[in-house]
Amino acid sequence: MAEHAARRCCLGWDFSTQQVKVVAVDAELNVFYEDSVLFDRDLLEFGTQGGVHVHEDGLTVTSPVLMWVQALDIILEKMKASGFDFSQVLALSGAGQQHGSVYWKAGASQVLTSLSPDLLLHEQLQACFSIRDCPVWMDSSTTAQCRQLEATVGGAQALSCLTGSRAYERFTGNQIAKLYQQNPEAYSHTERISLVSSFAASLFLGSHSPIDYSDGSGMNLLRIQDKVWSQACLGACAPHLEEKLGLPVPSCSVVGAISSYFVQRYGFPPGCKVVAFTGDNPASLAGMRLEEGDIAVSLGTSDTLFLWLQEPTPTLEGHIFCNPVDPQHYMGLLCFKNGSLMREKIRDELASSSWSEFSKALQSTEMGNSGNLGFYFDVMEITPEIIGRHRFSAENHEVSAFPWDVEIRALIEGQFMAKKIHAEGLGYRVMPKTKILATGGASHNRDILQVLADVFGTPVYVIDTANSACVGSAYRAFHGLAAGTDVPFSEVVKLAPNPRLAAAPTPGASQVYEALLQRYAMLEQRILTQTRGPPE
Repeated sequence: MAEHAARRCCLGWDFSTQQVKVVAVDAELNVFYEDSVLFDRDLLEFGTQGGVHVHEDGLTVTSPVLMWVQALDIILEKMKASGFDFSQVLALSGAGQQHGSVYWKAGASQVLTSLSPDLLLHEQLQACFSIRDCPVWMDSSTTAQCRQLEATVGGAQALSCLTGSRAYERFTGNQIAKLYQQNPEAYSHTERISLVSSFAASLFLGSHSPIDYSDGSGMNLLRIQDKVWSQACLGACAPHLEEKLGLPVPSCSVVGAISSYFVQRYGFPPGCKVVAFTGDNPASLAGMRLEEGDIAVSLGTSDTLFLWLQEPTPTLEGHIFCNPVDPQHYMGLLCFKNGSLMREKIRDELASSSWSEFSKALQSTEMGNSGNLGFYFDVMEITPEIIGRHRFSAENHEVSAFPWDVEIRALIEGQFMAKKIHAEGLGYRVMPKTKILATGGASHNRDILQVLADVFGTPVYVIDTANSACVGSAYRAFHGLAAGTDVPFSEVVKLAPNPRLAAAPTPGASQVYEALLQRYAMLEQRILTQTRGPPE
């Protein structure tokens, strides 16, 4: 692979639940090398399913920390064998699955600083962790700790205003509280607690890396307005927690030079910079190159929205994180469980399992669907907490069924109206230069994207973001090199491939949907009230 030899580049890493992945991006922002290690295919000795262990209670979900370390060893050895020229690497950064935590045992820092280049990392770090199986984002075993944390700060909304989210079982602070309560000895023997992201950065640094603002705001511990740990939240979780976490840093920080271990074993230059690693969702925002006012919509099994926010409004729904590429701004995240799985169900039921027939229904029905609105949640939705199918006529009367083509448009319009309503609830506002970046399976259907453009009243673009977290990490490495000169992220990534326009709003769409959006929000509240009673 001689083509790798002379390219000055940055590396982007992604430590996810299922794999460790790397890309190399050159100075013209071309990806010219990529590889991955899949845990369930390449690291069978850890006995995971999907990279995790689901415990007997069905709630506790962990990953072996040494699995990530060994995967890094394997990738680096493969890169070395391929002839990859590590001497050309200017900087590296990475992403880790959000919320997961790693517990370094007392004495680990001395091991990290004195690694032998003759041995692989996983051979030398065996005894460096006080917890060998670490809680990950799928864990939902900390409900008691969540309620305790919310009670300490004055309720769920108060915690959301403080940290960007109400208490969630997977969030790191609640996981730390559970560890302290159930295994105080392991907690006392822990010298440092890392997120998956800062843990991965620590491997490259040869010392404990700080947690960055953006991933740190997914812990229920960081005050998102002033970017410091909340003393009330720390105290509610465990004693001496601040010293075990260290001070958080801006996401574009250069946290140090690469460890001599990598210089001696692989030939990295001693001056190679390590830029703070962040969470996978913030790294994806960087990979999709969102700018102020933009919104990214991932139309997958579940639908996810990434929002660039200037003045966030934390609520009981969704999450507010510190922005990974602009420390003055924020990012919002909303997840909707009933995404493509719901679209595929309706397609199979009403359109003969054909996307072509599905599209014909969207083409043959008018914007606004003659006032017919539908809510389609075959599994309990996250935002809002509703289950079931609910259909309403133009007079707001609930009906049992729609004609097949009306049903299909009601599904798609309803999904996108819900996204806009709840995005605005987090503080999102459409600006003159706003664009939507659509990814995921349904982004290949132009008729679906046309509805998205019409409901939001803004153009929709598509971009190839199969490795958005990984590529975004390489972009962030370049930004970290330039950040000392106050170069904006958008300037750093201006050479990256431009997204393609897929749909522009139909003239008159904003007038059609303005009233429908108000009705949809009102009917959503009616359903919520019917299912769980009026708000207290």
